[in-house]
Amino acid sequence: MTEHEIEIRVRYCETDAMGFLHHANYLSYFEMGRTEMFRAAGGNYRKMEQAGLFLVVVKVTCNYRRPARYDDLLTLRTRLKNAGPAKLDHEYLLMCDGTVLAEAEVRLACVDRDGSIRRIPEEIRATCE
Repeated sequence: MTEHEIEIRVRYCETDAMGFLHHANYLSYFEMGRTEMFRAAGGNYRKMEQAGLFLVVVKVTCNYRRPARYDDLLTLRTRLKNAGPAKLDHEYLLMCDGTVLAEAEVRLACVDRDGSIRRIPEEIRATCE
């Protein structure tokens, strides 16, 4: 699976004093998007982590175009851009009523419990592609 969409309702606790979605919460939304894409493709983060492998964020870029507000119903489109031997690159579009609010890219690296880089096992890669 290379693309997946979810809907997210902006909660009051995620907004700042102006009623806008706080910029830091976009990263949590992106994590929700890639986790749900992985789950929809048959992946299981819990089992992967029990096996001693972890996907850690090593790079984030985000362009904020328009603010999201409390109670907005957002659509998050997550797309796998690239799957390397030990890294995954995802792209995100966060939209409200078809208007793009933010565009982002996140790079994940596969590491073991000690933080050493590891190849992504084939059974996990198969759920990402």
